[in-house]
Amino acid sequence: MDHDTSAISAHPWRLLIGGDLVPAARGGRYTTHDPSTERPLAHVPDGDAEDVDRAYRAAAAAAPGWRATAPRARARTVRELARVLRANAEELARLDVHDLGSPYPMMLLDVERAADSLDLFADWALQLTGEVIPASAEHLHYTLREPYGVVARILPFNHPVMFAAGKIAAPLMAGNTVLVKPAHQTPLSALRTGELFADVLPPGVLNVVSGAGPATGAAISAHPGIRRIAFIGSESVGRAIQADAARAAVKHVTMELGGKNAMVVFPDADLEAAADGAVRGMNFTASTGQSCGSTSRLLVHRDIAADLTDRLRARMTALRVGHPLDPDTDVGPLVSADQYRKVLDHLDRARRDGATTLCGGTRPPGLDAGHFIAPTLLTGVRPDMDAANQEIFGPVLSVLPFGTEDEAIRLANSVDYGLTASVWTNDLTCAHRLAVALEAGFVWVNGASQHFPGVPYGGVKASGLGREESLDELLGFTQTKAVTVFNAAPC
Repeated sequence: MDHDTSAISAHPWRLLIGGDLVPAARGGRYTTHDPSTERPLAHVPDGDAEDVDRAYRAAAAAAPGWRATAPRARARTVRELARVLRANAEELARLDVHDLGSPYPMMLLDVERAADSLDLFADWALQLTGEVIPASAEHLHYTLREPYGVVARILPFNHPVMFAAGKIAAPLMAGNTVLVKPAHQTPLSALRTGELFADVLPPGVLNVVSGAGPATGAAISAHPGIRRIAFIGSESVGRAIQADAARAAVKHVTMELGGKNAMVVFPDADLEAAADGAVRGMNFTASTGQSCGSTSRLLVHRDIAADLTDRLRARMTALRVGHPLDPDTDVGPLVSADQYRKVLDHLDRARRDGATTLCGGTRPPGLDAGHFIAPTLLTGVRPDMDAANQEIFGPVLSVLPFGTEDEAIRLANSVDYGLTASVWTNDLTCAHRLAVALEAGFVWVNGASQHFPGVPYGGVKASGLGREESLDELLGFTQTKAVTVFNAAPC
């Protein structure tokens, strides 16, 4: 497949504000880089607080008309967005390959997942129901579901088009207008999606503002008119958004944050399946391990630790690291030089603390440019090490042994995060006990990584607030209004 990026570099990248493709108000631009080559890729608008306010005003002007659109009519429009997305799948996938570095088949799958999300929420057009409450015999009491107005989506870098296109489905179907802020590392597919969707949506219903640093997101958080914000990203940025939002107004902020997720393997588990699940759960091929849901702590019973570790090493060393457009590539580069350095720093610290690199941990031979690190398996990891507690956000799996079920639960729950967990056992009674005991928002039993339409996804503790990918997400972009109608005169 052609690696030429000249068309991407030459494209006139613009913000989408009020239905128009425009430069940043102050003319600012910044350069993105291809993580596979480290070369400059594109020059994109560097939006600031003025652009955020322009987008807000456009969205606020469009909000009454979009809110007044009947839900099934909104659904028809959202389904058209899905059709447009699928029609441009190859272009959007290639943009994400060059912007993010994940293999092309994975990025094609992300486009389809985004389109599926649009279709799923369109299916729920008539689920925005209130209820009648028999609170008294004399009066009528009922509730309504109403949109917030203008809502904002602040996105991470690891699934650019899947989030940029798929995560607007729920707020749009709930009757809100939307401002999307893509990650500064991977803005291209979001900006291109804005161009494509501008011909489908009424002006101002969707607005896309890119920015080089934290100031753009901070302007969204601090804008007094944006009362509903949904964020996916790191815990530190999530806390900053909460703080900025609280200073500006009373806002509803939901967040899907980091994870240091446990995969717990008991001696009776199918070890071949568990080894496959551990590799799949790390999302090596989907995002080079750069996923908050990755099961990056392998808690394995001492009786089977050596056996399972050997199986894992064989599978991980067989993964081919290379350019994401190469059809033989399994694992691409990390997204940026900063992320590359952070992962290497984590690995250096783990080795100083006494961990052993059983495989990976370095740049693979023959790849002289690009932010490549081979899938890495750490053994000798103790619960007090940073490698067992901090989110590395890269292709690094840490192995921690346990002896009893209670010890496994204590280890799994010992970190600040609580996004996902995975339990491997053929004892269903044990599996159900663990599913209840583990402090996580999403638990797999004898599985890993896979999401299912309509099943709520989100975390507890430092992994966030709120649930997505489900009816909970749709309702989370509405406010409940209660109405009581008094009987004016007796019959």
